[in-house]
Amino acid sequence: MISLQRRRSFAGVIPPSKLLHPIIQIQNRNLVNVKLKWVKDSVLDSAVSADIGLKATCTLVSLIGSRHDRALPIHRLSKYRRQLGLPGDLKLTTFIRQYPSIFHEFYSPDSGGTPLPWYKLTLEASDLYRQETIAVYDDCYGDILRRLQKLLMLTKDRLLPLQTIDQLRWDLGLPYDYERKIVANHSDLFDFVDLPDGRRGVKLLAWDDSLAVSCLASRNSNLAQKDGALEFPVGFPRGFGLKRKCVEWLNEWQKLPYTSPYVDASHLDRRTDVSEKRIVGVFHELLHLTILRKMERKNVSNMRTPLSMPQKFTKLFERHPGIFYISKKGGVQTVVLREAYDHGKLVEKHPLIDVRAKYAIAMKEGYLDRSRGLYKKSRVAGEDSATNVAVATAAFDRGRRRRVCESETESDCDLLEEYESDEEC
Repeated sequence: MISLQRRRSFAGVIPPSKLLHPIIQIQNRNLVNVKLKWVKDSVLDSAVSADIGLKATCTLVSLIGSRHDRALPIHRLSKYRRQLGLPGDLKLTTFIRQYPSIFHEFYSPDSGGTPLPWYKLTLEASDLYRQETIAVYDDCYGDILRRLQKLLMLTKDRLLPLQTIDQLRWDLGLPYDYERKIVANHSDLFDFVDLPDGRRGVKLLAWDDSLAVSCLASRNSNLAQKDGALEFPVGFPRGFGLKRKCVEWLNEWQKLPYTSPYVDASHLDRRTDVSEKRIVGVFHELLHLTILRKMERKNVSNMRTPLSMPQKFTKLFERHPGIFYISKKGGVQTVVLREAYDHGKLVEKHPLIDVRAKYAIAMKEGYLDRSRGLYKKSRVAGEDSATNVAVATAAFDRGRRRRVCESETESDCDLLEEYESDEEC
């Protein structure tokens, strides 16, 4: 195993004082054809698998909790299936019924008299939803607002379709009703616009220079002012070996000038390592905007046009496994920022993470209690839902007193797919 530590010396870099146009002159170095191997990182895989199903649960809780009657029928919930990230062969009702500690199922007749499944939150889930609302709108509102601003500042037109933001909502920590309670409430910062393809988008109206500083640059402000050759934190899992030529290439690549993701980079030649380092910097910053420092690869691909990226740009994740890790847990490719995790634990924990952890505990305990038969399904049309919630909650409380010893296992999906082109949202 070869471990590359962050280099503090920048010997060999041409001083900016001797270059009238350092970026342009250094671009005579073409893109080096280096491809590093993918090595399984079980520690980061565990961090990814811990959140499988959590996104779907929290999204469903937000949908139900935002209703004045705190209940929704299954056909209304099914309309949001694409936002849940569930496997295509998994029925939504099957998923919901796995967690009776979160969702209470009852039946109500439709206009034709046919009983249809409805879902509302248990008392435990209602309390968690209240904690989440407080965290979003009281404790973290300013932070979440800045994340949305910086996301739009990364794009070429300071504009993103609502559909794209919806896909990133969970990653950014945005509330379900962010359009109404964040975007619409800040008309001085955002505006809704109609896009040429018929969709609606959100445009940032005011540029904030104080926000146009990347995380990497802010942590290395002295070095950035010195010569601009910032280096990315790099680390490899146990068993990862690099050939000497790869080590030499990586060291030289780290010495190249760092171009801020918030500045116009249209002058850069995309066939050079300098341009590649800028692209790495864009996604390094993008992942830092997420509260879990990870994002599904398909959602990254959908950002190609707004970020002015070349075709197949996500291949750079495979060229830089010391910076990014691609997990294959749950049948989904997830890009993880390595530096953000220490032994599988986040180095910097956002307040929302604690609330989500409580959801995860409730889900696991409810799942195990259901397998023990502590919950009974109610299928009588028109049942008193308040009574059913109390019964379900009591069963959940009884189950929580038992120590949870079991754990679910996840199987790996197939090897990394070849991305022939980047699908746009």
